[in-house]
Amino acid sequence: MKILIVDDDPFICRLMNRQLQALGFTEVTLYGRARSAVEHLEREPGAAELIFCDLQMPEMDGVEFIRHLVRIGYRGALVLISGEDERILQSAERLARADRLRVAGTLYKPVSNEQLQRLLQALPEASEECLAPAAPYGADELAHGIAAGQLVNHYQPKVDLRSGAVVGVEALVRWQHPEDGLVYPDRFIAAAEDHGLIDALMRAVLHRALCDARRCQLQGHALQLAINVSMDNLVRLDFPEFIEQEASAAGVAPSTLILEVTESRLMKNRQAALDILTRLRLKRVGLSIDDFGTGHSSLTQLRDIPFTELKIDRSFVHGAWRDDDLRTILDASLDMARKLGMKTVAEGIEDHDDWNHLRAAGCDIAQGWFITRALPVEQLLAWLHDREIGRASFNPAHNLF
Repeated sequence: MKILIVDDDPFICRLMNRQLQALGFTEVTLYGRARSAVEHLEREPGAAELIFCDLQMPEMDGVEFIRHLVRIGYRGALVLISGEDERILQSAERLARADRLRVAGTLYKPVSNEQLQRLLQALPEASEECLAPAAPYGADELAHGIAAGQLVNHYQPKVDLRSGAVVGVEALVRWQHPEDGLVYPDRFIAAAEDHGLIDALMRAVLHRALCDARRCQLQGHALQLAINVSMDNLVRLDFPEFIEQEASAAGVAPSTLILEVTESRLMKNRQAALDILTRLRLKRVGLSIDDFGTGHSSLTQLRDIPFTELKIDRSFVHGAWRDDDLRTILDASLDMARKLGMKTVAEGIEDHDDWNHLRAAGCDIAQGWFITRALPVEQLLAWLHDREIGRASFNPAHNLF
């Protein structure tokens, strides 16, 4: 892999170069000036497959560098590094993602060997996620993909922070596109919602997930199954009966299900949504308010809807142990959920520090790449089997994932 390190601090450049060399990455080029790196990339567009870029640099800072990467059409992966305020790093990351750059992650100085190794190990999936075309897919192509059975589910485990036991999985839809390969949902969910396809998509995901859940049960894994639903799914008053019938047909108890309600848009019919969600709880289906603190999720929803679980968005989880603002928001969310009698799930746990902090803060369930990436069902079953064989005595104080 061809790697560029762009940082005005010669010591940092040399240190990261040694770290990368120790991990087997030998084609590393160092630049102390961002402008020189841009000129090099303009001359040789394929000169870098991965760039580590500092944010605070003289002459041209990291944000300006991002702007130039967009201009020249850089297609490799980008890692932002900084010793600045964590919120500045997060803002720069959001900017780069909004510009459709392939952001593989962020690193906070001083960069440890453990952080660097974990980021590089996760790089194939981070890269794969961004290989989809920049333009969203059209409604006709998506409708054909759904009808042709091209949607597949990957499952990300949810782990009890106290015991380390796997308590559930979240079904994450992917599109196995015949030409573009594995396409992630950010490329097609909006099209599904905008063109009336979200119901067909959700039904396909639910049916496959219930079949896979039954398969897990038959192999001795009794796990909660979380499914994402859009507010646009909550318009038909017979939706609770549909969920109940699908679960029954698959041989899965409704109480096994958790519906994660994602408010990517405002409720079209608030009264109908409240009717449906309340009746789902009467049928013992769990309800999770997803990505809490983002989008249109609000305290009003917590007051009016009988949620059983509060899922804290990754933007408030990763790095909260070292960021006072994130820690304040996280602690307030956990405390509020406890007082409301709700389980708490932290998504986006990416390292041992995240795990230890969430565990000490009293969060119930963890989810994220520190545990494992989302897996196809075959790989999930193998992963569960390996845990049972090799980790009979789990110690959550250590990284045993």
